[in-house]
Amino acid sequence: MLLLHRVISAPLYFIDVILPLPLKQTFTYEVNEDEARFLEPGMRVVVPFGKRKIQTGLVFQVHKQAPSGYQTKSIDHILDSSPLVNLKQLELWQWMASYYMCSLGEVMRAALPGSFLLESETVVHLSKSYSGDEAELTDAEFQVLEALEHQASLHIDELRSLLDRPDALSSVNRLLQLGVIRVEETIYEKYRPKVKRFVKLSPAYREEAALRELLDQMSRAPKQRALLMNLFMLEAKGEAASVPELLKQAQASSAALNSLEDKGIVIITQAQVDRYEFLGTQEGLPELSPAQETAFKQIQHHFTEQAYVLLHGVTGSGKTAVYTHLIDQALKEGRQVLYMLPEIALTTQLIQRLKVFFGESLAVYHSRQSIHERVEVWNQVLEGKDKARVVVGARSSLFLPFAKLGLIVLDEEHEPSFKQHQPAPRYHARDTALVLAGMHGSKVLMGSATPSLESHYLAQQGKYRQVLLNERFGKVLLPEIQLVDLQRAYKRKQMKGHFSAELQEAIAQVLDQGKQVILFQNRRGYAPVVQCERCGTAPQCPNCDVSLTYHQYKNELRCHYCGHHRPMLNSCQACGSAELDHKGFGTQQIETELKEFFPQATVARMDQDTTRGKHAYAKLIERMENQEIDILVGTQMLAKGLDFSHVMLVGVLLADNLLNFPDFRAHERTYQLLSQVSGRSGRAKDRGRVLIQSFHPEHQILQQVSGHRYSEMVMEQLQERYQFKYPPYYRMVRITLRHRRSETVHQGARWLSEVLRTQLGSAVLGPVAPAVARIRNEYHRVLLVKLDKQAQPAAIKRFIEQVLQKFDAQKEFARIKRVVDVDPV
Repeated sequence: MLLLHRVISAPLYFIDVILPLPLKQTFTYEVNEDEARFLEPGMRVVVPFGKRKIQTGLVFQVHKQAPSGYQTKSIDHILDSSPLVNLKQLELWQWMASYYMCSLGEVMRAALPGSFLLESETVVHLSKSYSGDEAELTDAEFQVLEALEHQASLHIDELRSLLDRPDALSSVNRLLQLGVIRVEETIYEKYRPKVKRFVKLSPAYREEAALRELLDQMSRAPKQRALLMNLFMLEAKGEAASVPELLKQAQASSAALNSLEDKGIVIITQAQVDRYEFLGTQEGLPELSPAQETAFKQIQHHFTEQAYVLLHGVTGSGKTAVYTHLIDQALKEGRQVLYMLPEIALTTQLIQRLKVFFGESLAVYHSRQSIHERVEVWNQVLEGKDKARVVVGARSSLFLPFAKLGLIVLDEEHEPSFKQHQPAPRYHARDTALVLAGMHGSKVLMGSATPSLESHYLAQQGKYRQVLLNERFGKVLLPEIQLVDLQRAYKRKQMKGHFSAELQEAIAQVLDQGKQVILFQNRRGYAPVVQCERCGTAPQCPNCDVSLTYHQYKNELRCHYCGHHRPMLNSCQACGSAELDHKGFGTQQIETELKEFFPQATVARMDQDTTRGKHAYAKLIERMENQEIDILVGTQMLAKGLDFSHVMLVGVLLADNLLNFPDFRAHERTYQLLSQVSGRSGRAKDRGRVLIQSFHPEHQILQQVSGHRYSEMVMEQLQERYQFKYPPYYRMVRITLRHRRSETVHQGARWLSEVLRTQLGSAVLGPVAPAVARIRNEYHRVLLVKLDKQAQPAAIKRFIEQVLQKFDAQKEFARIKRVVDVDPV
């Protein structure tokens, strides 16, 4: 970190600074001529903001125009010797702030790893000028004084811990007023580079004869002798010997090594190393089948005419192999590649495959990494290092400082996980990737077995080129999909728990063959509702308008919206009855039933409850690949591109809750989810099988899924979207208002809708209460604005922003929180 202290001179220059705050404008600070010459857009500076508050800002531009309306302040420090963010990134930030109706500061906070936004700490020092009477101090104040006499300074958090009382800050404030202490704000760097210790022989002992003589003298020190022999062998191979590896190999302790260092026999040095190291061997690219080769050549041809290509390949067709050949081509041209995935779970399996082909050129970037790992990848991309020429990441990887971006691959482009929901900017990674590619002049390849309706429509309109890959790799047939009628099964008493006779029999057959099973239930927990059988009362969340979900493994009731939890009830709170029943079922209940029905099978679960740890995904996937798991139960995580060669059966426990979701995309999403999870079956040699249980097997979407009739589904859904003015024919802006008082938010929403209708008329829908109208004790109201693509959406957005500014200025609505979501999914 570079800290350039200021030289006092006349402020002739100014800089506009982006602060990581939800404020629309940039802020202007004064700099001297030397600083103005040194500073560039994209460099970080430390600036004062508010009352004694220090902020990390990013230089947006350097100029000589003094601002009107306020007196400029000086910057405190310059943190970088070169830009941390390049000009193309700043251009992307501006587009995102404009299109997604948020501030540059919000984009900055989302874009930069947290460790780049240096935080300020309050540090307390003893005042040298204090000469008062210590008798006037309270016990707590005297305790602070005594601590500072033994220590030069203390952080405010350390003082809180020292006093261990709720009024600790009041004691500090009184000491400040009495002049006993002085307080200052300081900044600290959160990133710490990884340092590794290495050992090498002293020059005097590098010759074999000298070392042999030394070893003869060490007959009474076997541990030191073993260390030296192992160190000599490593150096003879030309390998660097790290301290931990050497101690492990020689089975020696640190004391033995320290003794050798004290004698001058070895030298221990420190070096900064990357946290991610490639230790395997690199292999050649996978060989393409004739169908894959045809698709690859078609994509290459389309890229000569159009930057955006949609690869529509059925599940198991080997789209990843096609991607690797395109990535290799981009690398040979000296370009960088971004490979984007919707879920972190997918990166675990994909990285294992890609690093075999691209070795040290591969880097990984997503939110489950530590801040140190993310900073290292950022710096590698910024400096154009070979270690990060191919970046695999989730949606946040779009913000990396690429300079030579040649190809963006969006795998599973239909996935709603590509949309950021909280906090702002609420961007869609697919759409943002297209804009980023345009800025770099790079190509974009979107791949999916079930493309989104928006992408399919744009391909029909000629905005994208489309390539079809209609056969599975190795010419394996698509899985056979069977619909199971639950109504009939219950009537005939063929159900065992939540399993029909057909599904029970199919699971038993597959397990007998030594193969694996995946079971899909898109609800975690044990039971969505616990209900009293006598009065019908169900325990409700005190903060949200939802019932509490029962989680058996902790024997507790939990809200999936706010996290509120409480122990499981023994009796009904309304009538006192002990007859409590579980309604509905989640992944935990399925796991419990499976262990009862198939006691010899190894059952595991993949949902948010079991994948919270950093390496939880990787461990589950590794166990599944090694056939240590017979049956894997999970939520929609299972449907997102995972590839297990021994899975021969997929079971969907209940498809109806997908169809009945209150969303205009429900039928499209149902088709995509069921098709994707079905595609996990039979990906190697033999044809797989899928059983979908439903109370309405005659439903059109389920019939289309069972027949693999994607085109028919798309045609029907596009007709409905056109008729009711939904995407892809219209764009949408959703405005959500929140407040603790229902009447206040209702009045605010009604005022906002009436003002918007003065110009937008029937394009404004609502306000309405959403399906869950209260979350965390805040009542919600939603308005929806539909934007005709022919009616200048940018101008309509500007009008909406003007109305929202007037709304914020209304005194009675000042405390209403609002969220603007452009292109909600």
